[in-house]
Amino acid sequence: MSAAPPETVLAAVDRIIESDDDADDILRAVVAELVTRGVCTFAGILFFDDGELILGPEAGTPEADRRTQLPVTYKGDRVAELVADGAADHALLEQVAERVSAHCLVGWDTGGAPWDPAA
Repeated sequence: MSAAPPETVLAAVDRIIESDDDADDILRAVVAELVTRGVCTFAGILFFDDGELILGPEAGTPEADRRTQLPVTYKGDRVAELVADGAADHALLEQVAERVSAHCLVGWDTGGAPWDPAA
């Protein structure tokens, strides 16, 4: 299966992010969309937990030997990692990581600050 054009994938990701769903549902839908649209064979979000990366939402079939792993940063802080297995478009994944960054705060210690994805 060939991958959908990057602009089509990003439009789908934007629609997901603009929904009224909670952050967990949005992240689950985004990783599923990456796999469904043929961007990669597996996608997941890794959250930091006590200094370790823990797999959160995921979709597809892992191929760890073909893994791309990108930092997800929010206001300059690394809050998660986006992983994608297969022949994924690195530039596209960077744009997806940027778009989902505010929603990754659910798995990151915000130090008690309230979560606001629009901030």
